[in-house]
Amino acid sequence: MKILRYTTITAALFLITFSNAQDPIKISVQEDAEAPIVSKHIYGHFAEHLGRCIYEGLYVGEENKIIPNTEGVRNDIIAALKELDIPNLRWPGGCFADTYHWKDGVGPKENRPTIVNRWWGGTTEDNSFGTHNFLNLCEVLEAEPYLSANVGSGTVQELIDWVQYTNHDGISPMADWRRENGREEPWKVKYWGVGNETWGCGGNMTAEYYADIYRQYATFMPGWSGETEVYRIASGASEDDYHWTETLMKNVPHELMEAVALHDYAVFDWNDKGPSINFDEEIYFKTMEQALNMEEYVAKHIEIMDKYDPEGKVDLFVDEWGGWYDAEPEVANGVLFQQNTIRDVMIAGTVLNTFNNHARRVKMANLAQMVNVLQAVILTDEEKMIKTPTYHVMHMYKVHHDAKLLPTKVEDNMEYRGLPVVSVSASKDEAGKVHISLVNIDPEKNVEVEVDISTLDIKKIEGNILTSEKLQDHNSFDNPEKVTPKEFKDSKLKKGKISIAIPAHSLIVLQGS
Repeated sequence: MKILRYTTITAALFLITFSNAQDPIKISVQEDAEAPIVSKHIYGHFAEHLGRCIYEGLYVGEENKIIPNTEGVRNDIIAALKELDIPNLRWPGGCFADTYHWKDGVGPKENRPTIVNRWWGGTTEDNSFGTHNFLNLCEVLEAEPYLSANVGSGTVQELIDWVQYTNHDGISPMADWRRENGREEPWKVKYWGVGNETWGCGGNMTAEYYADIYRQYATFMPGWSGETEVYRIASGASEDDYHWTETLMKNVPHELMEAVALHDYAVFDWNDKGPSINFDEEIYFKTMEQALNMEEYVAKHIEIMDKYDPEGKVDLFVDEWGGWYDAEPEVANGVLFQQNTIRDVMIAGTVLNTFNNHARRVKMANLAQMVNVLQAVILTDEEKMIKTPTYHVMHMYKVHHDAKLLPTKVEDNMEYRGLPVVSVSASKDEAGKVHISLVNIDPEKNVEVEVDISTLDIKKIEGNILTSEKLQDHNSFDNPEKVTPKEFKDSKLKKGKISIAIPAHSLIVLQGS
C-alpha cells in the first residue's frame, strides 16, 4: 500500500507540473519581397563636447607622447571603432552644438579663442578639436560625418559658410580658407542637422516657430551644381511629442527636408535617474519600461509621417538614444560618466531590434554617446581603454548592416511585470546568411522559444550569447573582459524549427546558413 500511495503522489505531482508548464514562445521568421533593407546607419554613434567624451577621451592632443594617437585621436579608440564598422558619427552636439561656432575651431590652434561649455560642467575648452579633426577622423573610420549646425545662437550665413568650407571644390572664400588651413579636397559632408532639440536647449521654440526657422535655414543649404547632395535633418520631437512631428510634416515642404529627428532616453525620473551600477530590481524594471517605450514612440511618429508623406520621402532619424543614469561621483571631470552593465545590453538589444523592425522609415540612429558619456561603447582612464557591454552588442548586431529585413511575428510572448519578455529582429545578408537577434529581459527566468524558419533554406545554426551572472556586472579597468560574447551551442534545429532556451537577462544572435 505504501508503494502504491507513493506512486500515486508522484504521478499527481507530475501532472501538476506538466499542466503548469509554460508553452514555448513562438516566433516565425519569413521572407518578404517588399521588406526594406536595414540601413547600416541605424548603427551610428554620437560624440558631443560633454564631460570626457572629446577631451581626455577621444582626443588627447597631437603633442601627447604617452598615448599613441593620429592627429590627436587615440589609436586604440580608432581601432575599436573600425572593428564596429561604424557607419556614421554625429558631432559636435547635442546642446553644445547650439553654442558652438565652427570658425573658432579651424586655423592655427594658437589663434583659436576659448569657449566655456555652459551646458556641461562650465569647463573652458581651447577649441583644439575642430572641424578638420572630426572630418579627418571620419575619413580614417570610413564613416559618414553628421554635422549638427548652430541654429540656437548662430546665423544662416554661418551655416552656409560651413557647408561651403566642407563641400565646395571650386574657388570661394570658404574653400580658399580651407586650403589655407591645409585641406585641398573637400570632405563632401552629406548629413546636416538643422539645430538640436530646438524645443529645449536649442532655443525653447514652439513647433510652429521652428518650422519657419527650419524653412529659412534649409533654403540656403544646398550646394552648387554637381557637388555633394546635402541631406537636411530637422530637429525633431522628444519621446511622445507627436504634435512636433505633425507640425513639421504639415508645415515644411518635403523637398526642403530629408529627415526628421527623434530623441528618447531610457530615463524613468529625470530628477532621480538612479545609479549606473548599484541599482535594484525595481529600478531595472522602470528603466526597461522606459526603454521599451521606443516601440510605441517610433510607431506613432511613423504613423504621422505616413499621413503627410505616404511615399516615404522623409526619413526618421533617432539621432539620440540610450540609457541615462546618475553620474559616477568618484570620476574626476566625470560629467555624465556612467558605467555600462548587463542592463545596458538589454536596452541596446531591444531598441536596436525596434529600429530594425521599423527600417522602412528609420534610416539612421545615433547611440549616445561614444566615449565616457552615457551609454558609451568605450571608456578611458588616462592610457587605459576598455570596451563596454554595449560595444559588444553593437559588434554582434553589425551582421544586420544593410541586410534585408526578415519580418518576424511573436506569439504567446511571456511578460515580466507587464513587459514583453522577448524581443526579436531578423535579416538576411547578401551572402544568403540569416541572422536572428533575440533578447530576454527577464532578470531571473530562462524562457523557452521556438523559432519557425521552415520557409527559409537553413540547414545549420550557430550563434553567440552576451550575458553575465548579475544584471549589475560590467567591464572595469581592473577586469575589462568580465562581460564578453561567448559561443552559444544550446539551440536545436529540427524540421524547420529552432528550439532554444534563452537564459535570463541575455542577448543571443543566431546565424543560419
